[in-house]
Amino acid sequence: MRELSAEARLHLYARSVSRRTGSGLHAAALYGAFAIIAAVLFGTLSVHPF
Repeated sequence: MRELSAEARLHLYARSVSRRTGSGLHAAALYGAFAIIAAVLFGTLSVHPF
């Protein structure tokens, strides 16, 4: 089995970090969207216009 060069190892590491960061960003965006929807929903329920 051949050894990976330093450049190849760095590339693989960067791809794995990028993948983890991307999935974390997607999760944060999803939770943020749910939080905004919940805030608007509960905010409109607590307002009594009449």
